[in-house]
Amino acid sequence: MSSFSLPPIHDNPDGGWGPSTSNFPDQFKFKDIPYAPYSKSDKLGRFADWNDLSSDNRQNVAGLPPTQNARGGGPGGRRGDRNQAFGSGTASAFAYFHVEDESSFSLVDNKAAPARRGAGFSRGRGGMRGTGGYNNTRGNARGGRGGASFRGGANQRGGANQRRGWRDWEKNNRARESSVVISPQWNMLEEVEFHRLAKLRLEVDEPEELDSYGRLFAYDKSYDRVTTKTEKPLQLVDRIKYNTTTSDDPVIQQLASSGVAKVYTTDAILSVLMCAPRSVYPWDIVIVREGDSLFLDKRDGGPFDTVTVNENAADPPQDPTPPNPNNPTEKAAIPETAAINTATSLSLEATYINQNFGFQSVIETAPPPPVDFANPNPFYGPDETEPLASCGYRYRLFDLGITEDEDIKICIRTEVDAYTPGQGNPRDGQGLVTIRALNEFDPRAQGAGGAPDWRSKLDSQRGAVVATEMKNNSCKLAKWTVQSVLAGAELMKIGYISRANPRDNTRHVILSTASMRPTDFAAQLNVSLANGWGIVRTVTDMCMKMPEGKYVLVKDPNKPVIRLYAVPMSTFTGDDEEGVEGSEEE
Repeated sequence: MSSFSLPPIHDNPDGGWGPSTSNFPDQFKFKDIPYAPYSKSDKLGRFADWNDLSSDNRQNVAGLPPTQNARGGGPGGRRGDRNQAFGSGTASAFAYFHVEDESSFSLVDNKAAPARRGAGFSRGRGGMRGTGGYNNTRGNARGGRGGASFRGGANQRGGANQRRGWRDWEKNNRARESSVVISPQWNMLEEVEFHRLAKLRLEVDEPEELDSYGRLFAYDKSYDRVTTKTEKPLQLVDRIKYNTTTSDDPVIQQLASSGVAKVYTTDAILSVLMCAPRSVYPWDIVIVREGDSLFLDKRDGGPFDTVTVNENAADPPQDPTPPNPNNPTEKAAIPETAAINTATSLSLEATYINQNFGFQSVIETAPPPPVDFANPNPFYGPDETEPLASCGYRYRLFDLGITEDEDIKICIRTEVDAYTPGQGNPRDGQGLVTIRALNEFDPRAQGAGGAPDWRSKLDSQRGAVVATEMKNNSCKLAKWTVQSVLAGAELMKIGYISRANPRDNTRHVILSTASMRPTDFAAQLNVSLANGWGIVRTVTDMCMKMPEGKYVLVKDPNKPVIRLYAVPMSTFTGDDEEGVEGSEEE
């Protein structure tokens, strides 16, 4: 039976922790080493230094014999560089390799082995074959048991033919041109990011009615009962509707001469400024300061004359890349079937739909009778013979002063499209209606934004259709809502209009019409009027600090930034060639 004896115990007669120096044996190897207390987080030393290379380019690993410290960690030290550990500067000392030379290996069975899942070539991503010891650029093995393959092939991430994230796919082709040509003569004065605009707030009281012009027809309530099974064709109605800029408005000129306000603009221009943080496409506003007054204008042929489509979609419609001017033989290749689904074509189509739906959905020939405002249409001359569209102009005055001593008022020309019979006197602002239209082009086309098929979902799942449109057309719907609130309209009528054939952009049908109150719809869209008024007041203060002259507020085509430029007074007039070229490019 084996015996067991206790080891010698060196008690500390002095008390406390640790051995006593008085009873250390002579052979104790730590006798002359002072004791230093330490914590568990202290690093006592390294077992192996992977970055320490000797003169013969071999790793020095503690605890291994010299023969095992070879480059590669195995006998012979071969192939150490090709299998280095991820994150280390040299090869792993514990990598295992066969001692036999691979050149002596020969394959007996020449039959092709079945493809293993995850192995082989990466599908269309550059053709880098997975070899099972490589990691991709994100540091995790891709390809399962068959090995790993590089995302983007040999180019890796950031190369020429790389695979980006789904939001960055072909982002280089999304570079948009500015809505106006920035001349070298222009002087940039201010630059404001959208995230700063989103923090502004200003509460504004109810406006003052200055005057009203035009004639309104009654809205046809039969369009509220249209369904996908009882669709109506969209007709071409020949009517005239004016969209005159601020400086050319004779009523605003008269009001400016009397000095009723400091800022003059229209609801279409002001809604773009109030909803600027939602905008993606470029736009520009011409600002003219004359004396103590500001005029916010639009350019002829600019972005204010058309309606955008799916501007806020994750993959909005795009225009074809223009041909290279240095290569006259190169053409802008685009399939003929996709030409009607480009951004410019869809914008023109949406503008046509909005105008004709507004003209068609009112009653002109039968009772109830039209309602005339206090003054006739100010833009319809005595020599005009073509019939006017149903439109009423209300000139309203808003007070932007923060304190009672501030006299900063803005005069806005607002528009309403019809009135609802039996809801009161439209001359007093009762029962006024604004009419707009959303359009569906092709759910399977690029830029559709994942919209469901309206014919199959609009009646049964209207909420899904509305939610998709609120996501893809957030900026457009917000501008329409702000225009309706500024005009004092009680209802918004939004028609859902689709192509009769997805391949034909000339024939359309009305599938349904939605009715909502502008203030309620603004809450659903998360549109803050206080934020919009804060943006208007900030831009006003920014321009009032400048001397008299002409300025242009430009939204960057590819960044959420607006910039204020000082431009010559002849810009965008017949005397300025650069301004004409900028308008023609639109």
